[in-house]
Amino acid sequence: MNLIHSAAELKPGRQKVCLAIGMFDGVHLGHQQVIRQTITGAEQQEALSVVLTFDRHPNTVVAPGHVPLMIYSLPQRMRAIERLGVDTTLLIHFDKPFSELSGETFIRRLVKDFGQIGSICVGSTFTFGHKRTGNVDLLNKLGKELQFQIHGLAAVSLDGQAVSSTRIREAIRSGQLDAASQMLGREYALAGTVTHGDGIGRQLGFPTANIDFAGLITPPTGVYAVHAYVQKKMHRAVLNLGHRPTLKNPTPELRVEAHLLDFEDDLYGQELEITFVSKLREEKKFNSLTELRQQIQRDISEAHRQFNTKPAYSNERSR
Repeated sequence: MNLIHSAAELKPGRQKVCLAIGMFDGVHLGHQQVIRQTITGAEQQEALSVVLTFDRHPNTVVAPGHVPLMIYSLPQRMRAIERLGVDTTLLIHFDKPFSELSGETFIRRLVKDFGQIGSICVGSTFTFGHKRTGNVDLLNKLGKELQFQIHGLAAVSLDGQAVSSTRIREAIRSGQLDAASQMLGREYALAGTVTHGDGIGRQLGFPTANIDFAGLITPPTGVYAVHAYVQKKMHRAVLNLGHRPTLKNPTPELRVEAHLLDFEDDLYGQELEITFVSKLREEKKFNSLTELRQQIQRDISEAHRQFNTKPAYSNERSR
């Protein structure tokens, strides 16, 4: 997949561009429908299929107090889009000057920079541009003038309800990870870069990889048996997601820490992607580090038992 950061970079020549536009957080079933329609349209028109998305949620700029926690990190989102088979992704840096473009100006600039747009595909309720001045009605109007087709697709439904990023976030937050996976159309995963921690896990004899999950929605706190993917290779692991109450930190903060079983390599600076096998227990405060160490050992034993009773998985992950 070709990755560009401005429409002018593409230079399609005389070839048309078929465009999907959206934030696409999670690249869920509804998003997939929009992108696949774009790919189909591109094949019919002998055009290039392009997904236009943004490097951050627009509310980061226009409504900083109302920025939702994201389902996917940016690398996860890019991989999910690429797997659908699109030719190019246009990743736009969403900043204040960009946020002040009207919906009409935004589309006219795209037409000018791409040369020819064959079609634009969005969700039927999609809005864009300064003060949300752009919608499907505006696209239809501009499409007639500038000669491109418009596809405003209705939401995909699952269990009688529309699939949406908001609904998936709610499922993750409440621990309904199977439901989240169904709406995503793939196994839910939490991913982030491994950062330096305070070394408590290593002191206890169970070194952990601390995952930077800033800005991402997380499942409920607790201890989980998980699969941890490093450079596409799967490792069994035990994950602690919580505030570590035993350590008596006066300002506890949520941590995501994975202890990879039978693994000793350095992970700092690498991306770690986590999929959840089962929840082992709730987070608990222990009277001493000795009690905590003993419980971790029991958690690892239980995780091994859980792994051995679950269906076998490939140790490679398509990313």
